Amino acid sequence: MSGDKVLEAGVVAEAASRAAELAAGGVPRLERVSVQGRVALRASGAWIAEHARLLEGLIDDAGSAAPGGGVLIDVSAVGKLDTFGAWLLERLCRSLAERGADAKIAGLSADYSSLVDEVRRVGTTTLEPSPRMPLAAMLESVGRNVVQIGETVVALLAMSGALLAAAGRVARRPSTFRLTSMIHHLDQVGWRAVPIIMLITFLIGCIIAQQGIFHFRQFGADVFVVDMLGVLVLREIGVLIVAIMVAGRSGSSYTAELGSMKMREEIDALRTMGFDPVEVLILPRVLALLVALPMLAFIGGMVALYGGGLVAWLYGGVDPDAFLFRLRESISISHFVVGMVKAPFMALTIGVVASVEGLLVEGSAESLGQHTTASVVKSIFFVIVMDGVFAIFFASIGI
Repeated sequence: MSGDKVLEAGVVAEAASRAAELAAGGVPRLERVSVQGRVALRASGAWIAEHARLLEGLIDDAGSAAPGGGVLIDVSAVGKLDTFGAWLLERLCRSLAERGADAKIAGLSADYSSLVDEVRRVGTTTLEPSPRMPLAAMLESVGRNVVQIGETVVALLAMSGALLAAAGRVARRPSTFRLTSMIHHLDQVGWRAVPIIMLITFLIGCIIAQQGIFHFRQFGADVFVVDMLGVLVLREIGVLIVAIMVAGRSGSSYTAELGSMKMREEIDALRTMGFDPVEVLILPRVLALLVALPMLAFIGGMVALYGGGLVAWLYGGVDPDAFLFRLRESISISHFVVGMVKAPFMALTIGVVASVEGLLVEGSAESLGQHTTASVVKSIFFVIVMDGVFAIFFASIGI
């Protein structure tokens, strides 16, 4: 190939490269020129996020080297401009303004002028550091929390009243009761929860027995672990653990279901058609919990005793016959009754709290997540408080 042809091929390749560069908007540049005695900055190329590192350097250099007075920023040669490039232009203007220069953008096309104007309106206000919380602000915060607690209690009482009214209407007209819905929810919160309840309560029983034997052994009283295990499981821990698990599993599910219906305006549609959402949606769910939680508490208590007996046999040397004999001697039916009496009240509390939080969901996924979390936290809190109240009550009447 001759020298002329090589030169011609190079010129053609360079022209093709420049054509491709122009088609893509070109490499961004920011040149300092002088126009009619005034300092001007001429921008060209593609001012897009793809060239972020290069543009950052150009803006920093121009902002630090520009003199005071009027500065014109000519962007007529900018081929492409996105939000990132527009923000850099605005940042350059603000940087020049801080140095005492009067910066103006010229040559902006109509396609990009609205974008630059929108970016200019963002972040013009400076956030002031929050002051240290004075005593008045602390009192205000406490007051707001007290008001929120009061509103929660009022909402729970209102929902309880609505449930009683719905139950009364269903009692007068049993044909209106959604039995299929209740069976469905009973399957969801009861039957499907049996495996996890059995696993957790089995482990709880094992742990209580192991710890009891470990400490009672120091006094030569290994067999008293049966007394402790029976009282704790049947009277307190068994029911409480099951209720907490149901609050986390079924209570959150209720809140999420009702919240999703609220977001899709299905609850408003029910009201429009003349149906009471409490009677149609909430009453079957709460009744399913009222049936399921005592059953799960009974199953959990038995499994916990089995796990504790197994550990007492394998770890403590208490054979099964001695374990059952000691259990029959130390545990009365009143301990079992105390645990079973608490279960329906805990179920009602979980159902009411979950329903209230579900109906408070607004039209966003964030709100749904917040109220689902609040449902679990409040349910567990009220369940523990209720367990404490029952403990004081039964102790006061000698049971």
